[in-house]
Amino acid sequence: MKLLAFVVFLWPMAAAANDWAALDQPGAIAIMRHALAPGTGDPASFQLGDCSTQRNLNEAGREQARSIGDAFRARGIVFDHVFTGQWCRTRETAELLNLGPVTEVPALNSFFGDVSTRDSQTEATRARIGEQQGRVFLVTHQVNISALTGEFTRSGEVLIIRAKAGDIEVLGSILIEP
Repeated sequence: MKLLAFVVFLWPMAAAANDWAALDQPGAIAIMRHALAPGTGDPASFQLGDCSTQRNLNEAGREQARSIGDAFRARGIVFDHVFTGQWCRTRETAELLNLGPVTEVPALNSFFGDVSTRDSQTEATRARIGEQQGRVFLVTHQVNISALTGEFTRSGEVLIIRAKAGDIEVLGSILIEP
């Protein structure tokens, strides 16, 4: 029974470890759902430039973001571009990863509260992915990742994707638990 518990405990880490190689594939890009931020959506009083009105990372989320960045750096993985949405939780995640200079990209903003921008934002993200040179890391929201890839991601989960014939191909996933 103890062995089964040990295997079940380690299985997610072992499975995720297998996907590090996906980053070595030509055209691979990392796209991450922001780290842990308790709750769902944002308060009705949400204002983009005011973090006090938003759902933000908690301490576990901050530690998760730092741990994810540590894991990439421990493997010698560096990024030429780190793009993030303008929400405080995505920007803070990107900064705490410490994987390179962070650039805000409005197309990576959440459309959870206004799905009317879903298609235009997804198309803008797809275009950015298609035009990028070098190694790219994106930090965004679950709704954006689902619209782009069809995949549901957990907080802090990194999908490895690439543009292929105008579509997005999922190559793998990395999840480092806090």
